[in-house]
Amino acid sequence: MFWFRQGLCFLPAFLVVWSSCTFIVSYIIALFRGDVDIIFPYISDTGANPPESCIFGLMTFISSCAGTATIYARYKYVERLTEQNSLVKPCLNKAGLVFGLAACFGMCIVATFQETAVTPVHDFGALVFFVSGVLYIILQSVISLQASPYDSSICVCRFRLFIAIVAGVAFFPTVICAYFVKQTTLHRHTSDKDYPFHIASAVCEWIVAFSFVCFFLTYIDDFKLLLCAGTSHKIQIKYVDVYCNVSKK
Repeated sequence: MFWFRQGLCFLPAFLVVWSSCTFIVSYIIALFRGDVDIIFPYISDTGANPPESCIFGLMTFISSCAGTATIYARYKYVERLTEQNSLVKPCLNKAGLVFGLAACFGMCIVATFQETAVTPVHDFGALVFFVSGVLYIILQSVISLQASPYDSSICVCRFRLFIAIVAGVAFFPTVICAYFVKQTTLHRHTSDKDYPFHIASAVCEWIVAFSFVCFFLTYIDDFKLLLCAGTSHKIQIKYVDVYCNVSKK
């Protein structure tokens, strides 16, 4: 059996690949059309003008749907671990679910309201996405450390913690430097007074976004233990205790 057919591991794999393509495809189209500069535009700038705005909006919406499914499956996985060993407080798991769903909702806002069309709403959605996303991966890193080695191996836990630290550190320059960026045009010049702030903010924004996306790569092995059981009335996420993760190194 191929690895992506085991359990629900295709969910985080699809989310990572699709979300990465969302950022890259819209950037390439905007670049070839001359809508953005080649050096670190804001992610939203790459999806500001049609036709890339249509592609960016559609792909981002699909990413938010895949993210919602993945985050909920992760919640059920941790819930099952909590029932077995009580290493993780249920409130911590529920808080992670709330922040994760809030991040996906922020993605929907970003996808629906383009930067150049309704700027305040777009910026609000982006802020919700980044704040909730960073808090989500921090909480999941804490949960992994508390549940280790039943959740994941110590190496995976440390990698999750590393990604959370990188995203958390990069988040503050993203917001702080963006506050000093006054120019709203898509093309910027090195002679602009706020150009250094724009570069610092844009670079950190890309780091936070890809940190959030790459964090889900660490879910692939865990999701091999999850199955989606459907009936005529409901769909359930089930944990399959095929082997004990404590044996992992």
